[in-house]
Amino acid sequence: MKIVGAGLAGSEAAYFLAEHGVKVELVDMKPKCTPAHASADLCELVCSNSLKSDDVYGNACGLLKEEMRRLGSLTMRAAEASRVPAGGALAVDRAKFSGYVTRVLRNHPNITVLSREEEILPAAGIVATGPLTSGGLFAAIGARYGALHFFDASAPIVAAESIDRAHAFTQDRYGNGTGDYLNCPMTREEYTAFVRALVTAERAELHEFERGEIFEGCMPIEVMAARGEDTLRFGPFKPVGLSWEGGRPYAVLQLRKENAAGSSYNLVGCQTNLKFGEQKRVFSMIPALHAAEFERYGVMHRNTYLESPKCLHADFSSRDCSDLFFAGQMTGVEGYVESAASGLLAGVHAWRRLRGEETVVPPATTVCGALSRYIAAPNPDFQPMNANYGVLEGGFEGVRDKKLRKKLLAERALEAIGAYKTSLGI
Repeated sequence: MKIVGAGLAGSEAAYFLAEHGVKVELVDMKPKCTPAHASADLCELVCSNSLKSDDVYGNACGLLKEEMRRLGSLTMRAAEASRVPAGGALAVDRAKFSGYVTRVLRNHPNITVLSREEEILPAAGIVATGPLTSGGLFAAIGARYGALHFFDASAPIVAAESIDRAHAFTQDRYGNGTGDYLNCPMTREEYTAFVRALVTAERAELHEFERGEIFEGCMPIEVMAARGEDTLRFGPFKPVGLSWEGGRPYAVLQLRKENAAGSSYNLVGCQTNLKFGEQKRVFSMIPALHAAEFERYGVMHRNTYLESPKCLHADFSSRDCSDLFFAGQMTGVEGYVESAASGLLAGVHAWRRLRGEETVVPPATTVCGALSRYIAAPNPDFQPMNANYGVLEGGFEGVRDKKLRKKLLAERALEAIGAYKTSLGI
């Protein structure tokens, strides 16, 4: 079976099929890279090293990760093998993560990795070329299905040794974690000056084909700040759950370890499209970063996704060709974990199709199943969707304790995913 694209979704699909006896031809443009990529390895994480919360019973994305583990997810195995401390989140060393997946795929006896840029849609197989689908394939998908696009922005990364620790403190919000975040407090005067500089800083010019709508989940920090002076202070720079020198700072930028060695830190919530020189000037106004060495500046790039309700079924197969599947962020699931999950499910469905069996979508009580149904349900205002409790099939509405309700939803979901796995015989 041909799979086009070896990001998170394509890697998951290839691994599942190969593990179940299917010969896979995995086509990827690497070592050629898009403007957002830097490594020749497969399954590269671009915007962040965080796979979000690992709380199975209190967070929908944490629950989704556990569902994936129980279905044999490759990326969840890779995440455990490359994990770095991040409090209650699952964060990874990005180089180790992609290196792990690359080794598994390239060494699998049922997988042949081909390095080339695919220009046409295959008649059958799985297309998982991600949000940066390029060239002829982008044109082919648009001509056949129509394509929408929005923008995604990544945050800068600074060298750990260049952070002024006299103006920073180690603490996890509300004490949840093991001291995995480095906090950069700001006074009211410092914060106000920073915001004013941020909103007036010069932005990188977008190409004509990149102009369009910005997805709320990846809002550049300068766009967010322009909505009002206190927007950041009630968003990514919120000081709640943190104390410094006996009091609460006016605003706080959190830094998260970018790798296992802790030699680099990611500016949490600071996705940006400012010019590189402006990024250094503006972010250096934060006291802890006054001498920061930037190892990577933030970039903004085009994300592409299908209007899936019009062209995909809930099993991720094309409405005009049941043997052609799509997976990943191009289907309208938003986020690393969600993208990987869609690839895993596309692999499951394609495997059943090859066996002459009907595809079976996971129950709507699971996050896997709920997201599958979301991308296929009629929706005139279709937008990408993260894992959340709102997409799950209803239940336990009478339980007023939100923590308990989430726990009950999680227990129900894990029981359902277990029964789903058994029914498939995998």
